[in-house]
Amino acid sequence: MAKPRPEFPPAEAIRALADSEGRLALRVTPGSRTEGIELGDGVLQVKVRAKPQEGAANEAVLELLADALGVAISRLRLLRGATSRNKLVQVS
Repeated sequence: MAKPRPEFPPAEAIRALADSEGRLALRVTPGSRTEGIELGDGVLQVKVRAKPQEGAANEAVLELLADALGVAISRLRLLRGATSRNKLVQVS
């Protein structure tokens, strides 16, 4: 059985949070029961099921964000926050 696709805010709303250089600030909750993306106050709230072990949560965050934006995961780059809940991601 395929896992249900989470609901996302519109891609335009997500992109509107990016700065002039295409960087998005994220607040990540790893090990969550559900996966999803919510618009916060100037930051995206991202929940992933993956645990923060060996980069699994970071990979899950990038996959979820790429899906929400409708872009390939290769267009996203984690700039800051590899071991933090607060992350900065570049969208190219």
